[in-house]
Amino acid sequence: MTRQDIPRGHCRTPFYLRGRPGVIERCLGHFRNPETLAYGKPGLPKVGLYKVRYELPHLWQSYTGGRADTLVADIFEFWLDPA
Repeated sequence: MTRQDIPRGHCRTPFYLRGRPGVIERCLGHFRNPETLAYGKPGLPKVGLYKVRYELPHLWQSYTGGRADTLVADIFEFWLDPA
């Protein structure tokens, strides 16, 4: 589940994914935190970046496409909560 927070400042997680369930497909590695790098900080410790798949009908109630349609996004670990 993607966190539903609305933080102030720089944020790398799309608003429409917040509070929505997704499935982690794989870990892409560990990287410096871009949300703190944006403010000139070192972005450490490094954090996991995950490829997460979302079903489009779970993102938009008015979605009229196929029920199996998905969106894949790269989401940092600190934006993910257990479902």
